[in-house]
Amino acid sequence: MEKMLLKSTTRHVRIFTAEVVDKELKFHPNKLTLDLDPDNEFIWNEDSLNKINKKFNQLILERKGKDLDDYELRKIGSEIEGLIKLLLQNGELTYNPNCRVMNFSMGLPKTKELL
Repeated sequence: MEKMLLKSTTRHVRIFTAEVVDKELKFHPNKLTLDLDPDNEFIWNEDSLNKINKKFNQLILERKGKDLDDYELRKIGSEIEGLIKLLLQNGELTYNPNCRVMNFSMGLPKTKELL
């Protein structure tokens, strides 16, 4: 019996037990795929993306040998969400003013006037 694809979804992070094959997700029990900021709420630069990818890979390595169950996926997603918030608070990431809905889900933007 083939196992079912697991996923963890937060507002800004989606993690799947899958790999991308021909632009489609295909279940893979030993691989994780990260879909970051699916609603394009943020403006990403190379440095912030590299920090997210580095953290994601680190979290995966820490779980080497463990089952990739929904609990572990949620823990990884929560830690990535925390890093996104930190990057935003440090000014390394900004909200996208062209986003479909501006709800400032990670807190109000910090501007010079508010500091």
